[in-house]
Amino acid sequence: MPGKLECPIMSTMAMISDKWKVLIICKLRGGTLRFSELMRALQGITQKVLTSQLRELEDDGLVARKIYAEVPPRVEYSLTPLGETLVPVLNKLEEWAQVHATELIEAREKALSKNGRKTG
Repeated sequence: MPGKLECPIMSTMAMISDKWKVLIICKLRGGTLRFSELMRALQGITQKVLTSQLRELEDDGLVARKIYAEVPPRVEYSLTPLGETLVPVLNKLEEWAQVHATELIEAREKALSKNGRKTG
């Protein structure tokens, strides 16, 4: 049956698994932003990747795009009501990451040194 989620958690993780998508959602949880504001806020992302990620988030119903009939055209992005429901989940994930950051780094460094790989 097309459109049916066989495993909702796997489908959801696949939808937002790209690191930029999560970061875009996190930036938009503060409110509406223009494309250029997102570019500045997401250091390291290219214009092409940001455009692609925003389109996918829009297709998935998580981000809304509003185009203003101005010259030059102004485009703003915001979370949809569905996208807003992800905010508490991401806030909890961020809280967990902050609480356990040291443990996570130490575990990674221990694993890398055990396997003879460089840390960093």
